[in-house]
Amino acid sequence: MSSSTDTSGIDEALHALRSATSCLQNIHFHQSQISSSYCQMAENSMSINISTNRDGARFLCQLLGEMAVQGGSFKDLVNLAFNGMQWEQRQLQSLCSLLDVSPSLTHLEFQRNRFCNEGVRELSEMLERNKAIKAVIFSECRIEAAGARLLSSALTKNDTLEELQIWEDSIGSRGAEDLARAIEVNPTLKLLIVFDKESITATPLISTILARSRNMEAHIWSRDNGDRSSKVVEFTPENNTLRIYKLEASGSRRVACALAWNSTVRTLDMSGIRLRSKWAKEFRVALEQNTSLKDVRLSRTCLRDKAVVYVAAGLFMNQSLETLHLDQNWLTGLGVEHLLCPLSRFSPLQNQANTTLRSLVFGGGKTKIGKAGLAAILRMLETNQTIVRLGICGDASLKPDDIVKIFRILERNATLRWLSLEGCAGVEGEMVLQTIMETLQVNPWIEEVDLGRTPLQIAGKTDGIYEKLGQNGSMVAEDDLVDDNLPLTMPRCCRIFLCGQEDAGKSTLCNSIFCNMNSSKLPYADQMRSLVSSIEQIMRRAVIKIKTIYDGDIKISIWNLAGQHENLALHDLFFPGYGSPSLFLIASSLLQKPANKEPKSPEEIEDDLLYWLKFIVSNSRRATAQSMLPYVTITLTHSDRVSQQSGVLQSTANSIQRLRERFQGFVDLYPTVFMVDARSSMSASKLAHHLRKTSETILQRVPRVFELCEDLRPILSNWRSENFNKPALRWKEFGELCQLKVPALRIRSRHNNIDRVERRRRAVANSLHHVGEVIFFDDLGFLVLDYEWFFGEVLSQLVILDASNMERFEKNGFVSRADLEKVLRRTMLMGSKVYDNMEAGDLIKMMLKLELCYEQEPGDPQTLLLIPSILEEGRGRNQGWQLSSPNCVYVGRQLECDHWHMFLTKGFFPRLQVHLYNKILGSKNQQGAVYSLERNLISMIMNGVHVRVEIGGQLGSYIDVLACSTKTVTETLRLFHHLVIPSIQSMCPSITFAEKVMRPDCVRYLIPSRSRKTQCVPLQQIKQALLSMPADSMYDYQHTWSSLVSNNKLILQSGSEYARDLLSDEDFREVLHRRYYDLHHLAVELAVPYESSQESAKAVVNDAQQTIEPSLSGIAKGVEVVLQRLKVLEQEIKDLKQEIQGLRYYEHQLLVELHRKVDYLVSFDVELEERKVPRLFYFVQVQNNSRRLITTLLPGMTSLRLHIMCEFRREMHVVEDQMGCELMQVDNQAIKCLLPYMTGLMKLLTFALKIGAHVVAGMGQMIPDLGREFAHLIDSSLVYGGAAAMTAGAIGYAATGQGGRRFRGRSGERNVAQEVVGAQQWIVDFLNSQRIATGKDIAERFGLWRVRYRDTGNIAWICRKHMMLRRHEVMEVPV
Repeated sequence: MSSSTDTSGIDEALHALRSATSCLQNIHFHQSQISSSYCQMAENSMSINISTNRDGARFLCQLLGEMAVQGGSFKDLVNLAFNGMQWEQRQLQSLCSLLDVSPSLTHLEFQRNRFCNEGVRELSEMLERNKAIKAVIFSECRIEAAGARLLSSALTKNDTLEELQIWEDSIGSRGAEDLARAIEVNPTLKLLIVFDKESITATPLISTILARSRNMEAHIWSRDNGDRSSKVVEFTPENNTLRIYKLEASGSRRVACALAWNSTVRTLDMSGIRLRSKWAKEFRVALEQNTSLKDVRLSRTCLRDKAVVYVAAGLFMNQSLETLHLDQNWLTGLGVEHLLCPLSRFSPLQNQANTTLRSLVFGGGKTKIGKAGLAAILRMLETNQTIVRLGICGDASLKPDDIVKIFRILERNATLRWLSLEGCAGVEGEMVLQTIMETLQVNPWIEEVDLGRTPLQIAGKTDGIYEKLGQNGSMVAEDDLVDDNLPLTMPRCCRIFLCGQEDAGKSTLCNSIFCNMNSSKLPYADQMRSLVSSIEQIMRRAVIKIKTIYDGDIKISIWNLAGQHENLALHDLFFPGYGSPSLFLIASSLLQKPANKEPKSPEEIEDDLLYWLKFIVSNSRRATAQSMLPYVTITLTHSDRVSQQSGVLQSTANSIQRLRERFQGFVDLYPTVFMVDARSSMSASKLAHHLRKTSETILQRVPRVFELCEDLRPILSNWRSENFNKPALRWKEFGELCQLKVPALRIRSRHNNIDRVERRRRAVANSLHHVGEVIFFDDLGFLVLDYEWFFGEVLSQLVILDASNMERFEKNGFVSRADLEKVLRRTMLMGSKVYDNMEAGDLIKMMLKLELCYEQEPGDPQTLLLIPSILEEGRGRNQGWQLSSPNCVYVGRQLECDHWHMFLTKGFFPRLQVHLYNKILGSKNQQGAVYSLERNLISMIMNGVHVRVEIGGQLGSYIDVLACSTKTVTETLRLFHHLVIPSIQSMCPSITFAEKVMRPDCVRYLIPSRSRKTQCVPLQQIKQALLSMPADSMYDYQHTWSSLVSNNKLILQSGSEYARDLLSDEDFREVLHRRYYDLHHLAVELAVPYESSQESAKAVVNDAQQTIEPSLSGIAKGVEVVLQRLKVLEQEIKDLKQEIQGLRYYEHQLLVELHRKVDYLVSFDVELEERKVPRLFYFVQVQNNSRRLITTLLPGMTSLRLHIMCEFRREMHVVEDQMGCELMQVDNQAIKCLLPYMTGLMKLLTFALKIGAHVVAGMGQMIPDLGREFAHLIDSSLVYGGAAAMTAGAIGYAATGQGGRRFRGRSGERNVAQEVVGAQQWIVDFLNSQRIATGKDIAERFGLWRVRYRDTGNIAWICRKHMMLRRHEVMEVPV
């Protein structure tokens, strides 16, 4: 409404209310000393003034009653405010009635109101039942403790009130306690404001809010003694901050107790409150139990050392606090030491107690850090990995030297980002300034250094510091980060691996070589110490020992590999990689035992050398393309105890020479064998000189390495000296060394070059590993600097763990992680350096990395571990298969090293046991798989297939994979080739395996490995046998097994198996595809004419009247039909039987076509149909009572014999017992005449072999590799001429397409008759020269008779057998 209306009397007020019901939102009642009541109206609000006389009280009562009657009309009324009212019982009842019927009224405010004794009770009862009011405000209403008690009673039942304010009242501690009990159960209250005369009111209220984790905004005020208002405590849920401004000691302790159960407070600020150690004791519990507190500010709280000790104790258990401010407190060095204890590590093996605190500030004018506090600061900065903000403010106790020490430690700290030394008096002087600059030079991670109010800042010398901080935060040019910038150089360290069996004198020889190669002679005391050390070696277990010699700038390390059986499994782990500068010195004793003079036989020495040569070859072939073979030198020890005149030495020399010849191309074996007395330095001098010179040669030939490797050698050596000869270096420590000592590996900016510098560091670490300076495990995050410690004391003891020392050892090889760690700790404490530098968990990770053990449940910290080295041997070896069913299929494959120079080393199978488990079961892809191990045996069940993997053979030359399953052979072999065999191959990539098929009965009865060796046949041999069979016989081909006899006892009788039962579908299909491939090319060569199958069959029978061009270009019509037929067949393949049927038909068609064309060519006569002499002749050469088919003729060949084939159509063959004619010498004229014919003949025989034709019947072992000869003939430059010379030559040469093209491209074509005449005329002339002119002569010499076919009239020369069997088809025609 736009105007105000003044009225007097109840009627005017009621009229105004009725007229404003539609938009009235606020009504304010004011009681004052006026003569009469009236109301004033403004937009959306009404102000009603009530007089203090009796009429005013009646006016208010009637007005509220009328509003209650019309309560539903005030739909927009929200707020009722009463100012200065004197309430009577009847008026309050009217008000409560109004509130009960006004659902829109949400705010109720009482300011300087006075209630009768029952007035607050009426309001309380109304609040209990009211569901609309959201906010109630009492200001200077004197409700006191009694009123607070009534309000709290209403709050326990009210579930809609969200805001309660009590201003300028004195509810006291009792009233506050009553309100606190209401807050405990009220779920809806969101704002509480209390302004009381006493600050003690805040304690119960805020404690309840915290203990119940209420998201309730609370503001509690009080008055000071000077009658000045001040805030006591506030809690704002928006930022989860609790700020306490003043609180008595008991209240502080109560708040600390409540914080232990709170989950809403993130920031606690109690700065400026005087706190005592009793509060700190309660706060310790809060830190231990609270999981939501992130920020605690306790500045200027007068905390002393005792209180800080409690705070530090809480930090040990706390895992949520991120920021802690303790500046301006009264701490000494003892307090600082306790405070930083949970943030520090006192041992490399100790974990940091608190890992969540990110920011810490302490110090102040009354803080006395002292020496103890400084030592604690330095330790924390050196070992802490979580603090990013550190403030030491206003300290006067730290001196410039102390500040220098702090910044020196910061050179190796990569975590701290912000450092404040504001107001510290010790930050002064040039030394401090220079130290800060040097630190910022090597530590780019520091983003800000606050030196405000320090003497250095006051003197204006901090500008360079802030400039350097800006540079560390800038981008680095990309050109400075290219890895190619790292220069290369020749390596300067070479390793000599001293190999040999037990008691070969390796340790003594190593000492003698060391004395010869070491430039400085040992003093007498060192010689005695070396002698004592040698005696001690006899008393203790032999382990790997390493001696290092410096020859100028070249470092030569001699690795004495322990020859004991338990150490052989470790040799694979430290074999040098390809290109690593190293050589091998193999030592073999000439005696059986050093204690006697019985010499070894040459065979025993050869066996010793053979093992190590095979070991070197088996590992060194890992390189894909070896530019340098492994250098090997052989030395024979105990030469002083063997007679030089004995024949043993000569026999030994001969056997070594044989080894040198056999291993030629695999190792670079030095031709000289050194015979030494290992105890004599003079005797070993020549050997030492050879090793020195060979090392220099190797270093010149191997690939170059980074120059930084040479720079890091002295740095790593110095680091070990400074750190008590620690054998291992953590990757973080290596990064610190690079950052401090190696500028090329230094991170210069905290932005864009971090990953690249990290890759460069890893490249250098890998290079150091390659040259043998360190052992680098990228995944484990440390570098091993002490090889002798790692291999001699760690791995040597890991692989020979005594299972009897383990409390809960299971016979299947599983042990708990805790038990294994106990055993490792006991092992490491026995005179070893391991436990001081590396924890047992790291060694277990190392074993997992090297596949020396595996976890039963990967990822579970409580999982059991299996160690193959402690497995029992022989258990269950003779047991049968667990699966027994008549439908079981037994499949076996043997993987044998394809070359005798290699074998599976001692450490192969234990690591295979781990690797196979990690690959099959660790991937979680094989659900329900069962995996069990024994020594030299793996048993597993996967997808219903029972599999056994066994190693066998002398020196582990082969590995057997056996399976029993109800599945098909194909499914079982698919498991082999998808899982088992790839795992085996990945474990030894340097070795290739030849796959053999094992006799199923050997698998079924689990015949021992040593016996079933003879019951295996190469897989390729079976495939080749199938390829050589005609199509009709492929599917029914059987492989015959010989009988198995062991110790004169028959184990298995001889038997046979179908090849289809030994091979998988994939293997059999591969054979078929290869057969199709050969037939396809044969079809191309024969040029099968294009015609339907019916017409083709008809043409075979009735082809006499058809004229066929005798050249291949004339014969080769319609090859497309064969190709199309092949495609149709391949598309229609459904199973192997269909493929076989298709192959039979295809092969039959080709065979018919071959015979048809050969028959026609044989019957063709250039001049007349007389055929005076045969045409299908060939040459053989007799050598050592054997005959060899001649595939090509060369001038000057002698001792040849000419033979002629039987020409009966479609059944041409070699005539047995044919005498033939001898050809003394082949001249150039004969070559010119016969070469086209010979070329075609060889191709004819090749094609006939592919399809099993009878053309080659009877040749037997005379036929060489015709495929190779055919390729040679095609490529030969001697081949010339047209499509065919005669007879079979027509099929041969022109099939390549070359002859046809040359024939067609040549001007003045030669016809076929001219080419045939050459060979025909030669054979006629030759027979005449041998006085073979009549048919009788030919029959006597070649066993052939001239006949004519009765149906076609063609002439042919056939054998006696065909004369008898086919007499109804032919008639003899004598010449």
